[in-house]
Amino acid sequence: CLKDRSLLIVNDCLEGEHNAAIGVFLQALNRIKMNTSSIIVKDPWLSPFSEVIRRRMEQIAVKKQQLISQSGSLSKFALGHLYFGCHKTADCWVFREWAPNAAEIFLIGTFNNWTENKLFRFKKGLNGTWELKLPHSSIGHSDIYKLSMHWKNGSGERIPAWAKRVVQDPDTLIFNAQIWDPDNPYMWNNKTPQLKDVAPLIYEVHVGMATEEYKIGTWDEFRQKVLPRIIKAGYNTLQLMAVQEHPYYGSFGYHVSGFFAASSRFGDPDSLKKLIDEAHGKGLRVIMDIVHSHAVKNEVEGIGRYDGSPSQFFHGDIRREHVAWDSLCFNYGKNEVIHFLLSNIHFWMTEYRFDGFRFDGITSMLYYDHGLNRDFINYEMYFDGQQDEDAITYLALANELIREINPDAITIAEEMSGYPGVAAQTEDGGLGFNYRMAMGTPDYWIKIIKEIPDEKWNVDELYYELTNKRIEEKTIAYAESHDQALVGDKTIIFRLIEREMYYSMSKDSQSIQVDRGLALHKMIRLVTIAAAGNGYLNFMGNEFGHPEWIDFPREGNNWSYQYARRQWNLVDNTDLKYHYLSDFDREMIDMFKKYQLLEKYCPIRKHVNTRDQILAFERGELLFIFNFNPVKSFPGYGIRCSAGKYAVILDTDASRFGGQERVDTGLTYRALPEKTFTPDYMLKIYIPARTAIVLKKEKVKRVHDLI
Repeated sequence: CLKDRSLLIVNDCLEGEHNAAIGVFLQALNRIKMNTSSIIVKDPWLSPFSEVIRRRMEQIAVKKQQLISQSGSLSKFALGHLYFGCHKTADCWVFREWAPNAAEIFLIGTFNNWTENKLFRFKKGLNGTWELKLPHSSIGHSDIYKLSMHWKNGSGERIPAWAKRVVQDPDTLIFNAQIWDPDNPYMWNNKTPQLKDVAPLIYEVHVGMATEEYKIGTWDEFRQKVLPRIIKAGYNTLQLMAVQEHPYYGSFGYHVSGFFAASSRFGDPDSLKKLIDEAHGKGLRVIMDIVHSHAVKNEVEGIGRYDGSPSQFFHGDIRREHVAWDSLCFNYGKNEVIHFLLSNIHFWMTEYRFDGFRFDGITSMLYYDHGLNRDFINYEMYFDGQQDEDAITYLALANELIREINPDAITIAEEMSGYPGVAAQTEDGGLGFNYRMAMGTPDYWIKIIKEIPDEKWNVDELYYELTNKRIEEKTIAYAESHDQALVGDKTIIFRLIEREMYYSMSKDSQSIQVDRGLALHKMIRLVTIAAAGNGYLNFMGNEFGHPEWIDFPREGNNWSYQYARRQWNLVDNTDLKYHYLSDFDREMIDMFKKYQLLEKYCPIRKHVNTRDQILAFERGELLFIFNFNPVKSFPGYGIRCSAGKYAVILDTDASRFGGQERVDTGLTYRALPEKTFTPDYMLKIYIPARTAIVLKKEKVKRVHDLI
């Protein structure tokens, strides 16, 4: 096997230790499942690329064996956070850093007047590791510090790469590391809820903008004021954005500087732990929006040139800078970088007890051009040699590590290229994520709302777009997330209602445009969760039609918080129409939980009429009927469906949801045999214009029982 393509993998692993590397390689080949038939059988169009898929599987297995050759497992390998950084032992304080290009390192801070002192000078060890030991009396809880890093022909102050607490001075706005050693460490009270086989119903939040006040909200305020809303709304998964420290608030948390530090602008570490703990106690899993796809370019706050070298964590060539994001790209081919990032995952799962992650920017990681110059119209785009196979290996190992730490954890890939196998197991040729974000769905909704008149909405195309996904993958469906509300864009409700949002949302006001917007807002969400995916996501406030976009304080808006907050008063005011949408969303979510539709069933298409704009499909024991026609209501409309008696359990036109109460929910509807040679049954029902109806089937033993 050393004579074929696998030789390339061996060469990558050798690093001067030939015998050990070859042994690792042979162990990997013995352990790996060399059969990639799972994703290829499900998608025969992948057959021409079976050798590439096989090679990538081999590379993952070889790298894993190389990394765990001494520790025995990924979870034991990824313990850098317990070694590097600042730690208080029984005897002393210990600081350790990996800085191979450094010539000298000093600890500076409030305890030594920010001056270099030989007592605070690190000692250099093996493999670029530096260490400093100090007596307990030297420093204490809440002390502020940095590193003074020296390298050949240069020096600079640095926040430690492994710092677990970073704070910003309110006056100077300078970031520094901080000792966090409270007298009474946080004690956890609740166990993680058992939700292994429960589909994620995700409430995506940004804690800073969750407040109604013109300021940055805190972990404590969110726990006290917003968490109860999420619990009442019925969601079972809380997704926290912008957790990792980032110097620029307006980056939405995606330009990370402190990978191990929870952003102090929202509060202290114990406040975040208390939020997660209480969410667990209320039955919610908590996942984190983690950013391992790139890092902020800042050098003092971040790790841009941490030890003076541009290539310590990142590529040292043209691939170093992301051309579109003004950020730096990790070199996933370096074992030290893999160790840093895998340890970061381990840290968040054990220190803060996160139950999984949404990985940001996967597409950017997969391709040398970050997917920016590709249209992905054929499979060649995924296997033409322009993929970063080091990144592919890292993502697969990250998912394996997460399963080792917590088999019940979930991982979600934000990936928009359609890379085959993103949410397939690694032994089947995939990357190992549990779910892929169905990123095409919100784009589709924007397109038809903006470009296509209501009377021309094609329900056949709509159903195809919502249900189109790879057979081996589970997806998270959503009509819109935070992306669709960023400045310069609009939420779905604002696209539907526009300026009328400001004038006609009072119940005393009459507006055809508002009526249209409310009706379609409910229908869009219902058809999205019902037809698409195996999980569902909503960004905070969108469930009640939050009227405005998101725009963080910046120079261009005179540092205003006007659009970086949530106006909860709108949904709380029963004189306004916003609560109609919130009430519908809550009943919709409760229905999907009650009947376990996302966990157990797939949609089965039953009726599509593009002329009438009628769509009907079954999912489990429920029948979903949608009339997207803006003007025509249909009495006695025939819908092909399974045999049985049906009762209405939810309809978008109910008056309690701001509708016109045109559906008779007291009737029992019967599906009778068609007078044709087909085995179908026919249910006849009145379907008002712009209305969706959900009916529950009651099984019958004999056709006679239907009469």
